[in-house]
Amino acid sequence: MGCALFVCYIWTIRKGINMKTKTIRQSVTIHAKAHDVFEALMDEKKHAKFTGGPAKISRRVGGKYTAYGDYMGGENLEIIPDKKIVQTWRSTDLPKDLTTKITFNFKEEKGKTKLAFTHSGVPEKQYEEFRKGWIDFYWNPLKAMLEKNSQ
Repeated sequence: MGCALFVCYIWTIRKGINMKTKTIRQSVTIHAKAHDVFEALMDEKKHAKFTGGPAKISRRVGGKYTAYGDYMGGENLEIIPDKKIVQTWRSTDLPKDLTTKITFNFKEEKGKTKLAFTHSGVPEKQYEEFRKGWIDFYWNPLKAMLEKNSQ
């Protein structure tokens, strides 16, 4: 199976359960420095400010995080300040034994940051819900907060 138009189909086997999954790929340009975008995602207070929900975020590899209370969380797999964040990701909406992976890549040019995001291992049946959720509950409020602060 191959990739087509930003959607890869992957067969995922979790604890003996075959599940067809997809990868969400999104890109957003934010009129803010990469450092500010990184901090908004990794600083508990800033994260809570743009999401409107409580967050607990470790800033070390192997550390845990939660967001929107206990709705979602996971573990930090890789952190390169102002450049990249890789985390496992679970939510209360996912099947019990499934953990997915999210990656944030930051590229700053001329005071703007291009955030390239992937969310792999998303159950096919939940793809559209999660795709829209990242836009509505992360990228739009993140842009609104950071772009308001940079004016």
